[in-house]
Amino acid sequence: MPREGRPFAKFVEIGRVAFINYGENLGKLCVILDVIDNNRAWVDGPGIARQQLNFKRVTLTKFVIKITRGAREKNVKKAWEEAKVEENWAKTAWAQRLERQKQRSALNDFERFQIMTSRKKRSALVKKNIKALKAKA
Repeated sequence: MPREGRPFAKFVEIGRVAFINYGENLGKLCVILDVIDNNRAWVDGPGIARQQLNFKRVTLTKFVIKITRGAREKNVKKAWEEAKVEENWAKTAWAQRLERQKQRSALNDFERFQIMTSRKKRSALVKKNIKALKAKA
């Protein structure tokens, strides 16, 4: 169904993969197994225990895996691997941005300084080349 006329593209549904954005499992992916009420969902996934999470603590992704409501852990794991969720997640711009943020936060002061100086050098070269091109024109 085309997106026209629909304000949202991602819905809370059984099998929807979500990104945990708050709490002890921050940064991990989970899958919605059941909707408890308007505020909470029953979730499970690799590296997290089966639990209920508030919708404010998760962000929906574009991925949906085929599972039944309240599926067992082994069925969730099997469907997760068949859908290659981790592999597809790593390809998204969202995951790549999170990885870059993680790498940048791990830099020490000297490495940040080196990056700053290399950016300055690059900027100077770009300005020099632009000035030369403008002079030709």
